[in-house]
Amino acid sequence: MNTKELQNEIKRLKSSLDVTVVAHFYQKDEVFEMADFSGDSLQLAKIASKDKNPYLVFCGVAFMGESVKVLDPKKRVFMPKAACCSMAKMIDVDFFNKNVKILEELGITKDDFIPITYINSSAAVKAAVGELGGYVCTSSNAKKIIKKALDEDKKIFFVPDHCLGQNVARDMGLKSAVIGKDEPNDIKDAKIICYNGFCSVHQLFEPKDIEFYRKKYPGILVATHPECKPEVCEMSDFVGSTSQLIKYIKDLPLEQKVVVGTEFNMVNRLREKNTYILSSTKPECPTMNETTLIDLYNTLKSIENKEYKNEIFVDDNTIKWAKVALDRMMEIS
Repeated sequence: MNTKELQNEIKRLKSSLDVTVVAHFYQKDEVFEMADFSGDSLQLAKIASKDKNPYLVFCGVAFMGESVKVLDPKKRVFMPKAACCSMAKMIDVDFFNKNVKILEELGITKDDFIPITYINSSAAVKAAVGELGGYVCTSSNAKKIIKKALDEDKKIFFVPDHCLGQNVARDMGLKSAVIGKDEPNDIKDAKIICYNGFCSVHQLFEPKDIEFYRKKYPGILVATHPECKPEVCEMSDFVGSTSQLIKYIKDLPLEQKVVVGTEFNMVNRLREKNTYILSSTKPECPTMNETTLIDLYNTLKSIENKEYKNEIFVDDNTIKWAKVALDRMMEIS
């Protein structure tokens, strides 16, 4: 089938099945355009948790499909491609526990900190955080979640993205440190202690890129995602989550030039004029772009044929504790 035939078949399948298709903003255009709903991680988590259809097809990366299954275990969740986010791959339960042990060796016990995991983590890591009384957060609500956790007058152990943790700490005027990068005394003195993970795409953006665009286009605004390096965010005019970046840029006058530091596909569909990407290379998320139109079609076709391919499963114990951490986030959000 050609692209037009695939699109028509997908539309037919969607109309004949009790299914909802959602797509993250970073998905390629051909997939993004087929979704019933699109959004960032928090928006899609909220949509999925309230959706009434028994089948949900999630176009994104694996941790997103797992999160929906945790929030609504009765819903049958499918992913055309359960691609693995590189950041989520940087941490598992063993690494989480090893870092907890490092903290304990520094005299920081489990009673001294609240763990918070960025939603870009597996259900198993979310469960480990939930068992220790912690929270999940997204880039759009990280500051709110951290502020709430700090009410317990404890340190924050933030996993896996040290950039997001450090950027929120700087914004709140709090000291942060990164396990494996900073000295033991700096870690003990920090209010927000970060795991040493990062986003491979957002690491592409550098201060020199900002300097280049400001020199080339005087008056240009710089908008970046908080997964960018702290020194990049510090030089930016606006720092926000995917949905916050979209709103910020769409509210600008069309004649205002803006350069954006986040994933290419999202930036490319924002505005026709005066919008630039903050990199000399194409910052396209390789795993988000694994999902194709044919993958989406095949998944929907398998539901029609009752073959149910690419279904997401999470064991009951993981669901129990991961839901604790996710529910704590949802209550605050």
